Amino acid sequence: MLTSIDDKAVLSAVEIAKQVEFHGESLSILRSASLTLYEGESVAIVGASGSGKSTLLSLLAGLDHPSAGDVALFGQSLTHLSEDDRARLRRDKVGFVFQNFQLMPQLTALENVMLPLELAGRRDAREAARAMLERVGLGQRLQHYPRHLSGGEQQRVALARAFVIEPLLLFADEPTGNLDPATGRQIIDLLFQLNAEQGTALVLVTHDAELAGRCDAIYRLVDGRLNGAGR
Repeated sequence: MLTSIDDKAVLSAVEIAKQVEFHGESLSILRSASLTLYEGESVAIVGASGSGKSTLLSLLAGLDHPSAGDVALFGQSLTHLSEDDRARLRRDKVGFVFQNFQLMPQLTALENVMLPLELAGRRDAREAARAMLERVGLGQRLQHYPRHLSGGEQQRVALARAFVIEPLLLFADEPTGNLDPATGRQIIDLLFQLNAEQGTALVLVTHDAELAGRCDAIYRLVDGRLNGAGR
């Protein structure tokens, strides 16, 4: 039986499922997932490759629509918001970090970090972006384009872009997947430092058990079902 969403939570998902049509047949990617996340909490979602982790993240962020169930961000059911309203909600309160960085190649590091601030109409976009890039150790790379940055530097730009809006919620999808182990550890240390400084709630999708263990709780996605919470 479908229970109600928690309007005090940063993120509340209740029995969400996702089916798609494939060659005339219904394919269940996600059968049932419920998750509640409060201010400042961190959760990891782990599972084998192809288990549906990224699909679940897209549903939780309102980038995709569940076939069943409901998702709410900051007490607002995404089902009852228009696409524009969902986009505004993400713009103002949600940050994203992806495995492949998702930087705009035609923009400098500074311009990439300024972008969400400019979309929000912030007049201090340049100053705030510069300060955040200095915070992640890239004060000397402001005018560099992504192609001139290493993978670790590109992910630092992505972290700066995500945190510069001081999000209430951050979604991180395999943030170290394209990095060597040493660089990956540096990036994760930085991510958790920024997360603690800003008190951001975190949903981390990963296949790395050690990384998942740094979160407050771990959820496992198995056979389309999100199982339990705990260490």
